[in-house]
Amino acid sequence: MRVKDKLRLLYEGDSLEAHRFRYGLLIFDISTVVFIVASSFLPHSLLVQIIDVIIGLVVLADFSARLAISPTPWRDLLHPTTLADVAAIASFLAPVVGEGIGFLRILRTLRLLHTYQLLGRLRADSVFFRRNEELIIASVNLGVFVFIMTGFVYETQHRANDKINNYVDALYFTMAALTTTGFGDITLTGTLGHLISVVIMIFGVTLFLRLVQVLLRPNKIKYACPACGLQRHDRDAVHCKACGTILNIPDEGAV
Repeated sequence: MRVKDKLRLLYEGDSLEAHRFRYGLLIFDISTVVFIVASSFLPHSLLVQIIDVIIGLVVLADFSARLAISPTPWRDLLHPTTLADVAAIASFLAPVVGEGIGFLRILRTLRLLHTYQLLGRLRADSVFFRRNEELIIASVNLGVFVFIMTGFVYETQHRANDKINNYVDALYFTMAALTTTGFGDITLTGTLGHLISVVIMIFGVTLFLRLVQVLLRPNKIKYACPACGLQRHDRDAVHCKACGTILNIPDEGAV
């Protein structure tokens, strides 16, 4: 079997091996996020730089494999998640290309919900995910946004702002700005800092309100009515409330 065919089976196949491979890549992504946060508290030692390079090489291998099996590689190169990968690769290899772009590694988290057909696999594997999909996605979107903005706050401010010394300080400011609490003990300096604050308040509040909306909305499931196409119904619905068509909503047997 050719290497490209083997890669296509791993990345796009439906075998147990392919599922395990994609879950392994997801675990790698999450571990990378943990390392990014933890390394902000560590001195920039040779060991940290070596781990950076190793992660960068793994991400580069993953990026090259996905590009090799893509039917439209040039179009994929312009996709936002692909550009995020390119930025992440360059930043993890910062000991080679220079430390000035280190903050770009935070963009790696953009791929957490959009890689390896993750949503479809979770729907198939987890009853809990199927029942709480909107809540989980809204929570992860908010979490990813908070993490990305925390990274930008830290990387753009910790050298010039004596109030931002590590990720905890940056996270504290991000949450204060997102909730519009504005304690005032930590503020961002310069034009870039002010723009970051505005972005956090506008987009962060939007994502936060979306999460609250999902939490307060009655718990329903997605199931398209075969007649009118209405997507959301009560879990125990027998008829579509819009057109009265009899529904056949799958029941997993959970109470």
